[in-house]
Amino acid sequence: MNVAYAYPWDIVGDPAAPQRLADLGVEAVALAASYHSTRAATPFHPSHRVLDVPHAAFYLPVRPSAWGRLAPLTPTWTAPDAYLRASEALRSAGLQVHAWTVLTHNSALGAAHPDLVVRNAFGDPYPHALCPAFDDVVDYCERLVREVLTVGRPDALILEACGPMGFGHQSIHEKTSGADWTATDADLLSLCFCSACADRYPSGTRDRVRAAIDSARAEADPRPDAAATAPVTETTTPASAQATAPISGNAQSSAPADARASTATDVLAAPSVSIEDALGPLADEVRAARVGLSASLRSHLIAVARDTAPRVPITVHANPDPWAVGAFAPLPDGEPGAEVLVANCWGDPAADSARLARLAELCAPGQRVGAYVLGLPPRPADAPALADLLNTYAKAGAAEFHLYHAGLASPRRLTVMAEALRLTR
Repeated sequence: MNVAYAYPWDIVGDPAAPQRLADLGVEAVALAASYHSTRAATPFHPSHRVLDVPHAAFYLPVRPSAWGRLAPLTPTWTAPDAYLRASEALRSAGLQVHAWTVLTHNSALGAAHPDLVVRNAFGDPYPHALCPAFDDVVDYCERLVREVLTVGRPDALILEACGPMGFGHQSIHEKTSGADWTATDADLLSLCFCSACADRYPSGTRDRVRAAIDSARAEADPRPDAAATAPVTETTTPASAQATAPISGNAQSSAPADARASTATDVLAAPSVSIEDALGPLADEVRAARVGLSASLRSHLIAVARDTAPRVPITVHANPDPWAVGAFAPLPDGEPGAEVLVANCWGDPAADSARLARLAELCAPGQRVGAYVLGLPPRPADAPALADLLNTYAKAGAAEFHLYHAGLASPRRLTVMAEALRLTR
């Protein structure tokens, strides 16, 4: 099964949209039921060409009785039941509708509840990132899944950001690139030390993370007294890594070539030091704590989904890297409760293929691997090139393609997507 991603506002108000998506040759549309803020092009819509989405929202009716301390916001830029309207229109064109559900990535709720967000080792909050170590966040995610399945009645459920988000976030006028942080620095800055997470790590973890980040800065500083300005402890290890430039997919998300840190900042090349080297003897325990948090949320939500709608298939946006942060949560041990494991394939094809192959190895019998393929810049609008990429991913284990993004794409790019799918059959 191949899937095209779209927003409700791409379909609502555009009678031609359902057939246009069906003409791509996909069997289903991943329709956003819960999504973060963005600024989106709408190249086909009869009423607008650019849509500002200032905050995260729920695209189904928000029933007050269904929510606890955290409740999603209703959109004002489209109909409050836009998901339902778009879903009906898509089904009329013979398409399945998969509920694209973003969980812990929510700047609106994070700003309103700063006590529930991810905080780095320096205590800095990340308002875009709800931390699932808090019961209130898990409760919100559970209610979100139940409402999507109960009210939205999708043909399948897609879970994105099913774990803690990290440092990388392309927020409004992002101004972090000049710090010259490396990919490993971004990983270290993604470790959460909120009040619910800090005690999960071994003693000394916070100090080691802070020292690792600042010691790398001191080593790069040409001033003679620079080393004296950075904190140094016996556990200090330089944190630096070969950097990879991000590939931006839309106004609110990006993926580096290794699709792991999902950081929206540019980082410079530096001597390669892994996060394991930076954490030293603490690495195993820290890694287990992070992976366990994501696994706990994922298994809980899958159980909730099975209880609510037993026959609805579940897709998880996943990364086999145990240090992964962002929309594709770490899944180094597999997830037998889901039907499809989808890997980000926005970067280097070799790295993408390795990620797909690893997910395929982790699959239980009957599970499938999907490739989340970028059809937007900087990928060229070239059908044979995209078809070659799809064939490469198929050889690595991808049984289905998830095309990003059918609503943001120009007419030329939609034609390229359709032709590429035909060339891979």
